[in-house]
This record gives sequence, C-alpha cells and structure tokens, in this order.
Amino acid sequence: MNENKPLIFITNDDGYLAKGVSVLAETVKDMGEIVVFVPDLPRSGMSGAITTSHALRAHIYKREENITTYVCNGTPVDCVKLALNEFLDRKPDIILSGINHGSNAGISVLYSGTMGAAIEGCIFDIPSVGFSLCDHAADADFEETKKVVRKIAKKVLEKGLPKRVCLNVNIPAGEVKGIKVATQTQGKWVSEYHRSKDGNGNDVFWLTGNFENWETDNEKTDEWVLANGYAAVVPVKIDATAYEFVDELNNLLIDKIL
Repeated sequence: MNENKPLIFITNDDGYLAKGVSVLAETVKDMGEIVVFVPDLPRSGMSGAITTSHALRAHIYKREENITTYVCNGTPVDCVKLALNEFLDRKPDIILSGINHGSNAGISVLYSGTMGAAIEGCIFDIPSVGFSLCDHAADADFEETKKVVRKIAKKVLEKGLPKRVCLNVNIPAGEVKGIKVATQTQGKWVSEYHRSKDGNGNDVFWLTGNFENWETDNEKTDEWVLANGYAAVVPVKIDATAYEFVDELNNLLIDKIL
C-alpha cells in the first residue's frame, strides 16, 4: 500500500455488483488509495449483524488503477471487521459505506447494513460516512449524488470527525439543491408486511410498509430536508445510553435493588 496517500476503505450492503459501490469508488479514487471490501450478495437490513455460524472467506475480485476490490461472504460489518483485522496493513484514514440504493433516513438507520458498516468503522475510531440515494433502481442516476459524496468525503478527510460519531448522509433522487445538517426524523414503519400464498396455499409474508412520520412540519429533520430537495447529513452516535434518564432511573430502582 502507498503510505503517501490516504487509505480510503469502501464497503456496502448491496453487494459487489451494485452500481452504487462502483460509483462511490470512482468518485473518490483521486483522493487516495482505494480498498473496496464488500459482500458477495445483497445484505440489506443487516444492521450490525456479524457471522458466527460459519467461516468467513474473502478474495480479491479485481485490481484496477488505484482500486483493489475484495469480495466476502459475510455481512457489511463482517467486511469491516475482517478487513481491519486481517487484510489491511494500515488503518484507513476514512471509511465510506454505500452508495446505498434506497433511503436510510429516519428510523431506518437502525436497520441499515450501510450504516451498520459506518458505525463499525466509528467503533474503530475511523472517520466513517454512510451514503444513500433515495432511489431503489438498479441503474439509478448518481450524477448529483457524486457531487455530495466528493464534498463530504473531502471535508471529512481534511477535518476528521469526533470520536464515536459517524455521518448518515441521504441524497434525494433528481436535482440536489444543497446539503443540510439534520436530525433523525422521529417515526416508525407501519403496515410492514404483505401477506400472500406460496405454491401449496400456505401464508407467506413479504416485508413492505410505510414510514409514519411524527414530525412532518419539522424543518430540521432528515425526511423534511430530503422532501425539499436537499441532501441530509445526520451525525450519529454509537453510545446509546439515555443519559437524561439515568438519575430518574436510579431513583426508581435504588430502593428495589437494595
């Protein structure tokens, strides 16, 4: 590896054949040495899942000018862990995850394999960013998205991020008016399954659903920002402690514990 160039580590949850990860690597390849380490199959919705039931395998899929691509039979988080522990000879300067085909705004950050990988990078104290385009099409148009990726990747490479904080970046389909820092929209998914029958007449269930937005008028939220044509950047913490409830919980439980 070229020690004189920043090492940019790229992964995703859509798999090695997804257009988004190829676009991501091409977009930043002039910024440093690129290592792409991605799942062999689509693994959306994996969040922070890791593999414990079988052995992990990884191999070099291809080498191009300044880009080396590995394919792994694990999850997005497996890709990060395995690469950092066994395949890289130095710590990446930045981890970029995506570009995901589909939004990871709002509560989807909890389910997202894209963000699972970014959060794992954050755990390793590496500045990490997850990128998602709000378009599920396999041949989605990433031209506007590339502008957002370059701007944010350059700034994070230059300035870094606070420890234990990574970025969840969602980009609207079509024209992007600009970039806004936002908060995670409060809400949940509802009507999440479509019931149908298999060939034997048994019930089967397909994940679907609609996002129920509890903050439709809040201009600071990522869903509002996206709906109004801007890319939304949400800083995400890996410390899930509800500090504001610690004292109250202590008062509630202390007598019962003792």
